[in-house]
Amino acid sequence: MQCPRCKQLEDKVIESRSLANGRSIRRRRECLSCGYRFTSYERIEEKPLMVIKKSTGRREPFDRGKIEKGIQQAVRKRPVSQMDIENMLDELEENVMMIGRTSHEISSSEIGKMVLDKLYHLDRVAYVRFASVYRNFENVEEFIQEIETLSGLNAPEETGQ
Repeated sequence: MQCPRCKQLEDKVIESRSLANGRSIRRRRECLSCGYRFTSYERIEEKPLMVIKKSTGRREPFDRGKIEKGIQQAVRKRPVSQMDIENMLDELEENVMMIGRTSHEISSSEIGKMVLDKLYHLDRVAYVRFASVYRNFENVEEFIQEIETLSGLNAPEETGQ
């Protein structure tokens, strides 16, 4: 596999992990030329999982990168490690694939709820940041209401699964 940093083709596999009940494999690799570590995925090529957008009803292929981008924005400048983010993404992707395996579809709302649930348990500030975009907060009162919900004893109803 080509190293993303130096473009050399020689690498070694450091770790392999099965994901989505054996339907994909995550491999940690190390370039033998520059020592850079990166992750590759092997998946069975099949009918793609489609995400049904809540605003338009439009369908588009599932994209792990979009979820990662949203999470990265939410945890920006927070004490959350990249490994925590990767683990969260792996769990989310596995859950999404399990839910959508029969119909090959999942709603963006379901994915958003799963992300909120993971962020709630990882970092409450990141949770509020993600919730503000996901739920489309339009004013300060909605932020205050969400923070008051967090101050209570239980997780918000929408994230409990």
